[in-house]
Amino acid sequence: MTETLIWTVVALIVVGVYLSWTAGRLDRLHTRIDAARAALDAQLLRRASVTQELATSGVLDPAASIVLYEAAHAARQAQEDQREVAESELSQALRAVFGEPEQVEVVRAAPGGEETANELAAAVRRVPMARRFHNDAVRAARALRRHRTVRWFRLAGHAPFPLAFEMDDEPPVALADRPA
Repeated sequence: MTETLIWTVVALIVVGVYLSWTAGRLDRLHTRIDAARAALDAQLLRRASVTQELATSGVLDPAASIVLYEAAHAARQAQEDQREVAESELSQALRAVFGEPEQVEVVRAAPGGEETANELAAAVRRVPMARRFHNDAVRAARALRRHRTVRWFRLAGHAPFPLAFEMDDEPPVALADRPA
């Protein structure tokens, strides 16, 4: 009788430690998602800000300036449920304007243009990386949350199910290969 009781207590302790470890792991994944989302938001804001600054600088032709300014403004002002679409439209506008290397050369030729072109190229390159880090963290949390143990014992608590950030983030060819 005593031996059975000891083995039952040991088994309960092992299960408790496993559940505690799993809950901690899930919490760390959710923290990682929050940090990755903040980094992604910062990179998206940086890209939109640099684009707006370039659009209002007078370096580009008026049509390109208007297209870039409106897309960047829409991306900065978008509500959370429309953010992915607005950011995708900004990516498309950047590809439309900077699809050819000649347009980048026009920017570089302007006073202060070299720095602006480098800053835009860096911002455009960092967005896909930040999005990839965020989506990898979301994928890991989703995989853990799908386990039966996590669902049965409600280890995720009331945390919302993590959602990936899906957008068109392909950089313009003329900016993608620029050194930072």
